Amino acid sequence: MTMLAHPIDIIGLIGLGFGVGAYGTLIGAGGGFVLMPILLLLYPHDSPELLTSISLAVVFFNTVSGSEAYAMMKRIDYKSGLLFGAAATPGAVFGALNTRHVPRHLFDTIFGAVLLAAAAFLAFRSEPKERPCQTSNTPKYWTSRDLTDAHDTNYCFSFNPYLGIGISLFVGYISSFFGIGGGIIHVPALTYLLHFPIHIATATSHFILAQMALAGTVAHILTGAFSQGVSKTVSLAIGVLIGAQVGAHLSNRFKGVWLIRSLSIALGLVAIRILYKAL
Repeated sequence: MTMLAHPIDIIGLIGLGFGVGAYGTLIGAGGGFVLMPILLLLYPHDSPELLTSISLAVVFFNTVSGSEAYAMMKRIDYKSGLLFGAAATPGAVFGALNTRHVPRHLFDTIFGAVLLAAAAFLAFRSEPKERPCQTSNTPKYWTSRDLTDAHDTNYCFSFNPYLGIGISLFVGYISSFFGIGGGIIHVPALTYLLHFPIHIATATSHFILAQMALAGTVAHILTGAFSQGVSKTVSLAIGVLIGAQVGAHLSNRFKGVWLIRSLSIALGLVAIRILYKAL
């Protein structure tokens, strides 16, 4: 059982939580993909199940706080968020249950490879093209949205909801299995595949992640894995709840291109470090 040995550890985890909350909310990714590799490096002897349970619980607090801020901005597509959240929940539960069967060495190897792929995607992705608003002449199985946020900015878009359901089921499993929240997959999927405007995708992704992370965390609680991570989670959650509010409000000031590029470099370096230790 791992315990916090010194108040400095608590302060450090609160600071880490603040950074994860601010950055994760800023780009709508929940922050788990930043937190999880740091936990793997900080606690090399803890099991994947314990660390993913901590990360998912922190992602839940982050996304709840961020969703509250985005709700005030009126940028959440609630209909899509509830639909995709329901689709992601079964995957999140199975992902949480499957993590316990993977040895730490194998988990680190797989996770390092996933991080490298994510770093490459973020480094070389192109910006999503703006599509003209169309609420007619779309396939029968598509649906349309027309939203206006708190700043009177109008967002009109159409998408395939069945594709969104399939993506969410996959993201739910991957995010819960690795403890990364899933926003790093969901936000690009919403923008590139479902043609959500980036601000709506970021906010809606946070709303979906809150449901997904809650399902995964509950699964970890029921298996008993989370009981050893409560103290770390509380410290991280304090920082995350504050940082998420900061990140949501900063989202109006940053386009995020340079943040994404710098993140891709950091993820790549961390992935190499994790793979080096695993191999």
